[in-house]
Amino acid sequence: MLSEVLLVSAPGKVILHGEHAVVHGKVALAVALNLRTFLQLQPHSNGKVGLSLPNIGVKRDWDVASLQLLDMSFLDEYREEKPEQGVVTVPTPEQVEKLKEVAGFPEDCAISEQVAVLAFLYLYLSICQKQRALPSLDIVVWSELPTGAGLGSSAAYSVCLAAALLTACEEIPNPLRDDDRVSRWTQKDLELINKWAFRGEKVIHGNPSGVDNAVSTWGGALRYQQGQISSLKKPPALKILLTNTKVPRRTKALVAGVRNRLIKFPEIVAPLLTSINAIALECERVLGEMAADPTPEQYLVLEELIDMNQHHLNALGVGHASLDQLCRVTMAHGLHSKLTGAGGGGCGITLLKPDVEQPAVEATKQALTGCGFDCWETSIGAPGVSVHLATSLDAPIRQALDGL
Repeated sequence: MLSEVLLVSAPGKVILHGEHAVVHGKVALAVALNLRTFLQLQPHSNGKVGLSLPNIGVKRDWDVASLQLLDMSFLDEYREEKPEQGVVTVPTPEQVEKLKEVAGFPEDCAISEQVAVLAFLYLYLSICQKQRALPSLDIVVWSELPTGAGLGSSAAYSVCLAAALLTACEEIPNPLRDDDRVSRWTQKDLELINKWAFRGEKVIHGNPSGVDNAVSTWGGALRYQQGQISSLKKPPALKILLTNTKVPRRTKALVAGVRNRLIKFPEIVAPLLTSINAIALECERVLGEMAADPTPEQYLVLEELIDMNQHHLNALGVGHASLDQLCRVTMAHGLHSKLTGAGGGGCGITLLKPDVEQPAVEATKQALTGCGFDCWETSIGAPGVSVHLATSLDAPIRQALDGL
């Protein structure tokens, strides 16, 4: 068991192109969003294991000696599946109920708190049970990502937990060297982190696709089609505005609406889905070319693809007045936007070309905030899960992790 403090971060994700079409077997491009989740793991010897999640007001601890006495056989089904070989099933209701008993939730406990605590306990008990004794430690997780906005916040949480616990228990080495400010794990170690993170996601979501945890683990950009995930070679980091309309999404209803429209108008909707697929493939091609030396013409192509995809998504019926407003406001400042994720509200992304002046960016952000939206200036194509030297983190992040 490592004795030093670990500081880990992982990115969120946005869908660049292919939302909804991906449900019908088409390509989706998912990119790492440089709004990050940060985790601090502090080993100690007070006989407790603690979890603090300041974003949602959670502070819990458990007595390690009591956890040590637990019959861990309810985790055996997972263990026998050999996570290093990538076989993962959905947790059974019985296993989730057993974890709830261990957690000891009060009756009025919010669902968001329950799933976060259950994922932590599952990963802590499963990864650490190979140790001679369960380790005494404190974990604090703080995130720049809003929850429930389709930005992969739960996956970033699971990836941080998996990376920190695997490293603390010396299942994988700490890649940070004396002269490093930030470092990343090897491909083999990232695969193990991703597999455990996928298990955490299954505790939270039941049956996730695996895209969110893969993007958060590897970073950059991923192509997803019919369960197959592959990384794009060295995608460029693109500056964007991310806007949350704060209109709640109803993902299942929106997916069902597209399916019904496809059944009702097959000769209209099927070509729309094929066209969205072509947009994703063209974007993949352009991003590949931009890896070497991006040109102004390539950014113009990215803007055209954004505009076309947004119109297609409106034609599928997943737009919303708030997203139309977002597109109008940004277009008035010469910028191009589309929804990202399920639509029907939720979030949108706006491409910021390198030649956009900062006053124009600030004016756009102010106008979007004036609409009642939340807006962040950030980037996509960000690095995946990373381990940090404490002094490399900005003061507000260190303060949040220190509970100040």
